[in-house]
Amino acid sequence: MSEHNPDPDEALRPPTGRTIAGLAFPALGVLAAEPLYLLFDIAVVGRLGAMALAGLAIGGLVLSLVASQGTFLSYGTTARSARHFGAGDRGAAVREGVQATWLAVGLGLLIIAVVESVARPMVSAIAGSEDITAAALPWLRIAILGAPAILISLAGNGWMRGVQDTVRPLRYVITGFAVSAVLCPMLVYGWLGLPRLELAGSAVANLCGQWLAAALFCRALLAERVPLRMDPQVLRTQVVMARDLLLRSLAFQACFVSAAAVAARFGAAAVAAHQVVLQLWSFLALVLDSLAIAAQSLVGAALGAGQLPHAKSVARRVTVFSAVAALALAAILAGGATVFPTLFTHDESVLDAIGVPWWFLVAQLPVAGIVFALDGVLLGAGDAKFMRNATLASALLGFLPLIWLSLAFDWGLRGIWAGLSTFMVLRLVFVGVRTLSGRWAVPGTH
Repeated sequence: MSEHNPDPDEALRPPTGRTIAGLAFPALGVLAAEPLYLLFDIAVVGRLGAMALAGLAIGGLVLSLVASQGTFLSYGTTARSARHFGAGDRGAAVREGVQATWLAVGLGLLIIAVVESVARPMVSAIAGSEDITAAALPWLRIAILGAPAILISLAGNGWMRGVQDTVRPLRYVITGFAVSAVLCPMLVYGWLGLPRLELAGSAVANLCGQWLAAALFCRALLAERVPLRMDPQVLRTQVVMARDLLLRSLAFQACFVSAAAVAARFGAAAVAAHQVVLQLWSFLALVLDSLAIAAQSLVGAALGAGQLPHAKSVARRVTVFSAVAALALAAILAGGATVFPTLFTHDESVLDAIGVPWWFLVAQLPVAGIVFALDGVLLGAGDAKFMRNATLASALLGFLPLIWLSLAFDWGLRGIWAGLSTFMVLRLVFVGVRTLSGRWAVPGTH
């Protein structure tokens, strides 16, 4: 079979390291696209000073919220598409992608309208400073125009992962990122005769890259030659799963928005340092999540074919691989603790503040490796209701209380990142118990 039409039987063979890596490595580039957009922007904009970096931190947080809240378009679609693919019905798997793309377009346009109308009070509430608000607002007003493109790409990733095709999505996001990477410094600094837009230039560059990638995903969907009309029944089913995944994502975002708001109260250097390490955390989370994507595709296909032992074997192997990868990443970050932060900024006040969150990041990576792998298993099984409840409980019991106590007792970034670490440990307990119980392994296409 060609890479455009992978063989369903491939997903049902023993889950060797090569099988998992064949799905995980291409998925890595796709998962890393949005964090890479923002990390690259941080490296470029960081040379403009702490205020520009703080503005990007707040604007980037809102844009990340859009991408994170849209993950149901990829995770939910992957779970449903993979089950159809495992059952031998590629057409039904792709039709899940059609409906997800319709949702992406509608939601994207709604997001633009809402954010543009409330941008100033929203940014001001998070930033807590008029100077930071003034820096963040123009960036956000431009960047949010890419919301439909981000969601279309998420939907495209979902159905293509479901049919075991992670190679073409990698090409699409690399193409979009390459355009953004070339344009960003040119527009920020005014190279080659282009206008010097400074912070706003990074938003324009991101916008161009995101819409190019979305156009490529739409072309791939059209090439499948399936009906493009809306299907109310499939849409309704997707919306039900979306409800649980959206609530799960909202729990994440309530924590991260609260963390940024509290960090901003400690000054521009604190929020800039927090955002640098948080974006790195997000990037490394998605590096590990590439293995979870393999688990989603393989577990979903195995359950669709009714092969429960195969699904459980995938869960075990992916968890081991992810834990080992996380330990290796933690060792690299520990060894480069004095070097890596300077890649993002030379501002001494920001560098002085980075040390605390940096070592929290190193310490929690091994836990995160196991958590993200098990997330992939449960999401591949469509166990969205449990994932919602586990994340909400972890946020309410761990992350949020410590964030706001940090503000009340002036614990600074130490308290904020202690909250994130507690959140990860609680999630490990919940998803670990659920996976060991085997209650997630339900066969069939629904």
